[in-house]
Amino acid sequence: MKLTKHQLSLNLNVSDVTIYLWERNKVRPSLPQIPKIIEFLGHDPFEKNAQKIGERIREYRRVHGLNQKKLADELGIDLTTLAGWEQGKHQPKKGFSIKQQELGFSEQKFSRCLGSKNISTQP
Repeated sequence: MKLTKHQLSLNLNVSDVTIYLWERNKVRPSLPQIPKIIEFLGHDPFEKNAQKIGERIREYRRVHGLNQKKLADELGIDLTTLAGWEQGKHQPKKGFSIKQQELGFSEQKFSRCLGSKNISTQP
């Protein structure tokens, strides 16, 4: 696929300068731009080393272009609860998987970032 910087910038809805800066690792894509990049490429080009629950939640937010407030709202939890999960201060309680299903989150949609084990059993 041969695209000019200008064509790529139009496709991703960013400026030509932004593409230039990304290419030279001067800046990283912002959170809202990441899902567009993943969709365009057909894969996630960014490093993923998420091992702990908090890291995987943060990874999920990044891939989906969500800030903490947006994800907390969608999950029906307080922002400080989500922040605590990400910082490793505490973990989701048993029964959270049931709540996420009630809110319309499939196991694949959210739990994918948490790994194959049940959310409440993660170390």
